[in-house]
Amino acid sequence: MWTHTAWPVTGDKLRGYAHWCNAVEGNTTFYAVPARRTVETWAAQTDPDFRFVIKVPKTITHERRLAGADQELNAFLDIMEPLGPRMHALWIQLPASFGPNDLGALAGFVRAVPEDLRVAVEVRHPAFFTDEHTAAHLEGGLARMGVEWVPFDTTTLFAAPASSPAELEARSKKPRLPRRMRALTDRPIVRYHGRDDPAATVAGWAPWVEQTVDWLREGRSPTVFLHTPDNASSRDLARSFHDEVRELVPDLDPLPDPAEAEPMTLF
Repeated sequence: MWTHTAWPVTGDKLRGYAHWCNAVEGNTTFYAVPARRTVETWAAQTDPDFRFVIKVPKTITHERRLAGADQELNAFLDIMEPLGPRMHALWIQLPASFGPNDLGALAGFVRAVPEDLRVAVEVRHPAFFTDEHTAAHLEGGLARMGVEWVPFDTTTLFAAPASSPAELEARSKKPRLPRRMRALTDRPIVRYHGRDDPAATVAGWAPWVEQTVDWLREGRSPTVFLHTPDNASSRDLARSFHDEVRELVPDLDPLPDPAEAEPMTLF
């Protein structure tokens, strides 16, 4: 997300966000496909090296379950075309009901994506995390197609009882699955969910700091997204995560300097 009521900015909200972070989850496309002119404004507000990880619409992933969606996919990609190099990955988030028996549909869908477009898949069926044979089958298939497996790490969120309504709501909506930390490509993508308490969130991401440092030293280029129950602090926490990694990998490029927001007034 690039807007939040807790993040006052002046001017274009996406442009303001891009002064804080250099990547964003394009989650809105899951619910509604924007007009092409809207995507053109996204491109105009960001530098060419800004990373959009764009989620495939739910009409394709959850309603069609990736079957018979070639025409709809092509229309969606045409709308996203103005992003150009900013289109870091096409994000296929699948429902928890999409299991091992559906992998044929996933393979067919990925083959329909243009070869020059990076694809990342997020699965939520428990078998992919608890059954070694099933996990290896998915991992091998994705690796052969050059597709990344996106982990959504909610272990910190579920590590202790909820302490607020926001945490209760997050726990009711987010998957509770084992942590997975293996990358399949040179462009890993991680989604990490913390808690209301920033200290608990920071403590919980320690394994990801270590893993991200290892990936960078291997020559990979990871993208890490930080979530909290209400996301009000996620933008600042993302920068703190980057600072921790940069302390261990000093040649990592710094994040942009945030633009000063004008104080909010009544008039």
